[in-house]
Amino acid sequence: MKIQTNTPSAEHIQQQQATIQQFDNALARCRDIFVKKLQDYGASWRILRPQSLTDQIYIKANRIRSLETKKESLVGDGILPEFIAIVNYGIIGLIQLEKGFAETADMTAVQATELYDRLAAETRATMIAKNHDYDEAWRLMRVQSYTDIILQKIFRTKQIEDHHGLTLVSEGVDANYQDMINYSIFAIIKLTENA
Repeated sequence: MKIQTNTPSAEHIQQQQATIQQFDNALARCRDIFVKKLQDYGASWRILRPQSLTDQIYIKANRIRSLETKKESLVGDGILPEFIAIVNYGIIGLIQLEKGFAETADMTAVQATELYDRLAAETRATMIAKNHDYDEAWRLMRVQSYTDIILQKIFRTKQIEDHHGLTLVSEGVDANYQDMINYSIFAIIKLTENA
């Protein structure tokens, strides 16, 4: 008896490759902002504890949801810069989880950028694996759904932080940060692909 395997079609492979290219372009945009802010402020974020970063991401995601609901901004910035900020704060959160927080900006721009690149690459690898398993489902989702899922991940993260990082069956804070980053990058792709 011959075992039938589901070999992905050429079109499907092409779409997954397109996702990776779009993801890399969006991530490069976020990295550019991160590097420029490092030049302006240094690694001043090193003093932030992970809980403070979770709250900062909450502020950004909540503002996105508010703008999506109200359809106007009195400050002038749209939602795209907020998704970029979530990506960068999420990667900073991963750095802080790995290195611990500091009492000063104890990291050079080169060191911070190297950590950013390594943790962004790990997050990208997670996206590629999940995108394979979920079969490009993100393309059929609305940007507003990404916002809601990010907010859900934030509340999950806060709960885990309140339990001092202990979970019974769930992924940890790092996995939630990665998901927030990846959904934000999907939003950036959707918001810029026809621009």
